[in-house]
Amino acid sequence: MAVRAVGLDIGTTHVRAAEVDIAGGGSARGTVGSLLKYAELPLPSGAVGDGEIHEVATVASVLKRLWSKGRFSTKQVISGVGSQRVVVREMDLPSLPMAQLRQSLPFQVGEMLPMAADEALLDFFPTAEIDGDNGKMLRGILVAASKTTVASQVLAIESAGLHPVMVDLNAFALLRAQSVSDWGNQTVAFMDIGARTTNVIVAADGVPRFVRTLPAGGQDATDAVTSALKVSTQDAERMKKEIGVGFAVPEQLKLGADALMTTTKAFVESVRNTFVFYSQNNPSGPIQHVVLTGGGAHMPGLGQYLASAMRLPVSFGDGLARVKVNKRQRSTILDGRESLVAICVGLTMGKVGI
Repeated sequence: MAVRAVGLDIGTTHVRAAEVDIAGGGSARGTVGSLLKYAELPLPSGAVGDGEIHEVATVASVLKRLWSKGRFSTKQVISGVGSQRVVVREMDLPSLPMAQLRQSLPFQVGEMLPMAADEALLDFFPTAEIDGDNGKMLRGILVAASKTTVASQVLAIESAGLHPVMVDLNAFALLRAQSVSDWGNQTVAFMDIGARTTNVIVAADGVPRFVRTLPAGGQDATDAVTSALKVSTQDAERMKKEIGVGFAVPEQLKLGADALMTTTKAFVESVRNTFVFYSQNNPSGPIQHVVLTGGGAHMPGLGQYLASAMRLPVSFGDGLARVKVNKRQRSTILDGRESLVAICVGLTMGKVGI
């Protein structure tokens, strides 16, 4: 039986929502259903920052307009979180029934959290069962989200007259949207470069192994150009695309190019450190490919620069890889946005456990 869901991605600069009809509950890989509706709207500067909602009333107002624009068939939504206040760690826990395991999380993981256990929403996603020194263990990913982070998002959604039925991790949604057979036998790092945050998830044979949220994104590059050339943010955004990374530029843009390169180098270094950390803890399964999505991924030259620095193949991802889209909707609404919709599309698939 088909399941219909709406995924809501509240980013720093835009809100995006996708309604997907998942046929027969979906499948592990490949096409899972049809994209019925999609809409996006810009957010005022400052309403959201670093993955956190700062102005609840402003975001709620934009969400109301988004639902009017998109004409979605339901007000029930699945939203995503991804910020520095969401802790994600791979760990091993005793093999218990999931309900019992989740109840025990505050006692088992409290000491490793940067916040008090009673200030966090905890969940655990098992990826494998292994033999431990004292019996069977579940290896998986612990997610600990600050209650205040989730509460502000839920409040904004409810203030818009919508009903949050599930709050998921953006990184999991990113993987689900692109979990296709092309990556089935590889270890792949999926990176969604937003305005102020970059979600990274490494999957081995389609199974999530590592998640990080980096506090950097495309807006940092825009800010660097703004400061260097003393121009408006709007002009800097245009110039950033004109300058790119690693290209020759006219003399009047050289200061902007230097600032852009400095910011890009810092960003790539944080990515390199993230990959090195993963490799040190997973020596038998090094990253083989990098897949980029998000608005920040489209800066000219960034993909090539990242590939050279990481010595890995880098390609653009497709957030529509697992859904069918009719030609009219793709050409009028989604053309050129394939790498921007991965999170909101992937969120819809979490409802059926894909």
